[in-house]
Amino acid sequence: MMWHQVEQAISDFQQDSFQIESKQVVSGGDISQAYCISGQNQMYFVKINDLTFFDNFRAEALALNSLALTNTVSTPKVIDLGLSKAHTYLILEFVEFSQGSDRAWFDAGCQLAQLHQVSRQPMFGFEDNNFIGKTPQFNRWQNNWSTFFSEQRIGYQLELLAEKQIKIADIDEVVALVHNLLKPRKLDACLLHGDLWRGNIGFSQNQFFLYDPACYYGDYETDLAMTELFGAFPQAFYQGYYSITEKEPGYEKRRDIYNFYHILNHANIFAGSYIDQAKQMLRSIAQL
Repeated sequence: MMWHQVEQAISDFQQDSFQIESKQVVSGGDISQAYCISGQNQMYFVKINDLTFFDNFRAEALALNSLALTNTVSTPKVIDLGLSKAHTYLILEFVEFSQGSDRAWFDAGCQLAQLHQVSRQPMFGFEDNNFIGKTPQFNRWQNNWSTFFSEQRIGYQLELLAEKQIKIADIDEVVALVHNLLKPRKLDACLLHGDLWRGNIGFSQNQFFLYDPACYYGDYETDLAMTELFGAFPQAFYQGYYSITEKEPGYEKRRDIYNFYHILNHANIFAGSYIDQAKQMLRSIAQL
């Protein structure tokens, strides 16, 4: 029944009948099942999960569409979001990825900088709550960046850890520390990818694509910081970015604060060594 619904949704999108002729499992993700389906010389990417995952797919679709509307970066086109009796599914344009050239990485940096420039606005947050990996990410609108990040990012992650009986440090003290460190930062918010590591980008014929976003409006440096967290992008990417936007003093210190959020999230999801890494990062941040 679900695959029939998928066929119907694609037929409606194409305004032409579509039938699945081939269905291949796509590896790489650890949250949802993923398939490449094809028929009538057309290919689509389908993600499937149980019914409780509908809000996650809805948030992903909203974020992809929000990025696409800026006309600065490429994203897989959202075809349909739906429910069957037992599953929820998200249908996307299928994009075949390959290695990017140095020039493509440079252009990618330029495009990310353009995204950050054209989407500027005064409020931090997003039109809806979403997810960072499997973890809920709250995006209540806030006009103060240091308040937004210290409370809705760092504070919330620490609260989730506390619910698991894992204490990194006193929550109020850490929130106050991060708030005070970011307080001098005065900036407009811009639309962020929100989860910008190598696993969430790709190149198709040297065109840069973003996918699996966790969008919100925040400090552009948070996207840049995450590109360095699990192994930096090629140098050409940063050369491209800073050909559009000048690097600001103090970025390296703020980078560690912003990446602390992602390490806390990994501690919440995977525990283990990420708990110790979070404690070590906090010690370093406390010395800034």
